[in-house]
Amino acid sequence: MHFSRRYTTAGSSPYDSITWAARRSEIRNPDGSVVFEAEGVQVPAGWSQVAVDILAQKYFRKAGVPSATVAVAEEGVPGWLQPRAAAPGAAMGGERDARQVFDRLAGCWCYWGWRQGLFSAEEDARVFYDELRWMLAMQVCAPNSPQWFNSGLHWAYGIDGPSQGHFYTDEKTEVTQASASSYARPQPSACFIQSVDDDLVNEGGIMDLWVRE
Repeated sequence: MHFSRRYTTAGSSPYDSITWAARRSEIRNPDGSVVFEAEGVQVPAGWSQVAVDILAQKYFRKAGVPSATVAVAEEGVPGWLQPRAAAPGAAMGGERDARQVFDRLAGCWCYWGWRQGLFSAEEDARVFYDELRWMLAMQVCAPNSPQWFNSGLHWAYGIDGPSQGHFYTDEKTEVTQASASSYARPQPSACFIQSVDDDLVNEGGIMDLWVRE
C-alpha cells in the first residue's frame, strides 16, 4: 500500500506542531479520599480533562516500562522499526507521557504491517507511522480499549507473559496456532455480543442478562 502525508512533514517529528502540557489526574471517593492521582502527565494541550483522566488512569502501562531500551535485531526490519527491549541497568516504571502510548500503538501496527508486506516501500511505512501518531495525538482517530491496554507493549518495551489461550495465523505459513506469548501477539479485541429478549424482568430478558453478566 502507498501512503501520502496529510498532517506531517518528512524529516520532522509529528509532535513538533502540537503544543504539549503537564496535567494532573485524580479520582476521589465520595468522602473526598484519593483513589488515584498522577502529576505531570504529558498530553496535548487541547485535551479535555476527561481524556487526560482516561489515558492516565486506564491506558498508561503502570509497570514494566524501562527507562531506556535497545533494539532487538530482526532481519528485514528497518532499524527505526526494530522491536525494543529493556537496556541493561534500565530502571522500571510506568508510562507518563502520551507520546509513549502513541509511539507504541502506531509503531506496533506499523511493525506488523511491515512483517506482512503491506507497504509498497519503507517511506510508506514511515508515513503511516508519523500520520497515525499525529492523528492519535489530535484525536482524529482512536482504537478500542484492548489496543490502548495491550498493543505495542512487547514491541516497544519487551514486556511479555505466558500464553492466555488465544490463537493467531502465521503471516508466512498461514497456519493457525496457539500463541506462546500474551504480549508478542496480544488479543486486541473484546466485543462479545449477547442476545437478549425484548423483556424487562423475565428469563432471557434484560434484567436476567445483566444479573448473569
